[in-house]
Amino acid sequence: MEREAQGENSLHTIAIILLCCGAVKMLHLLGVITVEDKADDDLEMTMVCHRPEGLDQLEAQTNFSKRELQVLYRGFKNECPSGIVNEETFKQIYSQFFPHGDASTYAHYLFNAFDAGHTGSIKFEDFVTALSILLRGSVTEKLQWTFNLYDINRDGYINKEEMTDIVRAIYDMMGKYTYPVLKTDAPKQHVDAFFQKMDKNRDGVVTLDEFILSCQEDENIMRSLQLFENVI
Repeated sequence: MEREAQGENSLHTIAIILLCCGAVKMLHLLGVITVEDKADDDLEMTMVCHRPEGLDQLEAQTNFSKRELQVLYRGFKNECPSGIVNEETFKQIYSQFFPHGDASTYAHYLFNAFDAGHTGSIKFEDFVTALSILLRGSVTEKLQWTFNLYDINRDGYINKEEMTDIVRAIYDMMGKYTYPVLKTDAPKQHVDAFFQKMDKNRDGVVTLDEFILSCQEDENIMRSLQLFENVI
């Protein structure tokens, strides 16, 4: 039982690190981490098909400064001139981060989490709102966002079928570089250990409150949430 718990902890910590790492790598791809911002970014917002909300409004809604938003916007616009990203494009971008595995399924779940309005596309507002939570949000905000990622059918609960799908997607994404612990343990074992830890009242589903409480009790998960706070 102790080994199963350690395996589950490792997988869940890896999942959170992959989530944040993917966000950071996307910033690298967009040139956000190294690109110099310019004063005319506000004017350039009129040059795309989708015009995002004003920087002042986004500054109030996120944990980014106006200068940081200018840099983020320039990178987003350079990679996505239309101002929006559809799921297929998102999968192509995300797959570059995991060339030795198949990231398409995990990217599908991640896309749905970024697409907060369920419009079938990610706008700049969606992008920076999610990044703000993942990189600068409170522990509760980060865990709630992660819970929503795992809650595939968006019914407010994580069930075993959803968690199995997430675990398999992580296996596929890691590919040949999957950690030894993931090779020797079956996905079912990780899911069972996840529910043993998270499902406090043993009703077969994990609620948001149970998820947050269980994660806050795990030092490794808490540390993983802080890894990428100062990347930009």
